[in-house]
Amino acid sequence: MSTATRPRALITGGAGFLGSHLCERFLAEGYEVICMDNLITGDLQNIEHLFADPYFHFEKRDVTEYIHVVGELDAILHFASPASPIDYLEFPIQTLKVGSLGTHKALGLAHAKQARFLLASTSECYGDPLVHPQSEDYWGNVNPVGPRGVYDEAKRFAEAMTMAYHRFHGVATRIVRIFNTYGPRMRLNDGRALPAFMSQAIEGRPMTVFGDGSQTRSFCYVDDLVEGIYRLLHSDEVLPTNIGNPNEMTILDFARKVMELTGSESEITFKELPEDDPKVRRPDIAKARRLLGWEPKVSLDEGLKRTLAFFEGRLAQGESLR
Repeated sequence: MSTATRPRALITGGAGFLGSHLCERFLAEGYEVICMDNLITGDLQNIEHLFADPYFHFEKRDVTEYIHVVGELDAILHFASPASPIDYLEFPIQTLKVGSLGTHKALGLAHAKQARFLLASTSECYGDPLVHPQSEDYWGNVNPVGPRGVYDEAKRFAEAMTMAYHRFHGVATRIVRIFNTYGPRMRLNDGRALPAFMSQAIEGRPMTVFGDGSQTRSFCYVDDLVEGIYRLLHSDEVLPTNIGNPNEMTILDFARKVMELTGSESEITFKELPEDDPKVRRPDIAKARRLLGWEPKVSLDEGLKRTLAFFEGRLAQGESLR
C-alpha cells in the first residue's frame, strides 16, 4: 500500500453503471478514488453525489490516448468500455480501441506505479457457449467477425494482454469475467433486457422479446457483483474468475417477472433474434466460492424492486424512457 494516509485507486469507466458503484465502494473502504471517463456511455449523473467527497476526483479522459496519474497508485480497475450491444454496435471502433489500446495504457500505468490491476472482462468471452454452465477453463465459442465480435474479441485480447503483463513484467493482475448484472444507474435506454423491459412495462408499451424467449440469462444484482470484484482484487488469484449469479432463467420468464413486479398489462411481442445472440448463459461460480468465499446474496425479487425504485425516481425527475 502507499505511504499516504489512504490507498489510492484509479477506476477507468468510473462514470458508468458498474464503475460508479465501484467508486462508491472504494471510497467507503477508505480509498482515495480517481475516476476517469470520456463520457461516451458514462454519465456524470452517476457520480455527481460523490463530487463533495474530498477523496474523489474526476478526470474526463479517453484512456486509449493517454493515462497519467500524479503520485502513487495502489490499484487500477479497468472498466472503460461500451458494454451493452446497443452501445458497442454504435461505437465499434472505440470498443475495440478501449479493449486493446486502453488496456495497454492502463497496464503500462500499473507497471510504472507497481499497482495492482484488475481487468473487467465478460462472460461474452464464452460467446454462444457449447458448454453449460460456463467455467473459467472453457475457451468459448466466439464469432470474431460477427457484429458482437467487436466487444467479445476486445475483451479476449484484453485478457491476453493482461496475462502478458503479469508473466513478462510481473504486474499483479486480476481478471473478472462479469455475467449479466443489473441495478440502479443502468440507462433506461440501455438496450439490455432489464432496462428495456422495465421502461416498456412502466409505459404500457409492448415488451419486446427476441427470438422465442427460450434463451437463458443469469442476473446478478450490482451490489453482489461489486462485493465479488472487491474480494477478487484483494485476492492472490491471477487467472480469470467468474462473478455472476448462477440462478438461470429464460428471457420470456424474466419479462413476465418484470411485468408482475410493475403491475403492467403490456403485451409481449417477439422479434427476430440478433446474430450470434447466446442461447444459454450461466456462470459456474465454484472458483469464486472456493477462493473468495463469495456468492450472490440479493434475491431477484429484491434486486428488481430496488432497480424499479431507481427507474421510477429518474422518471419523476422528467427523464425520458427512450
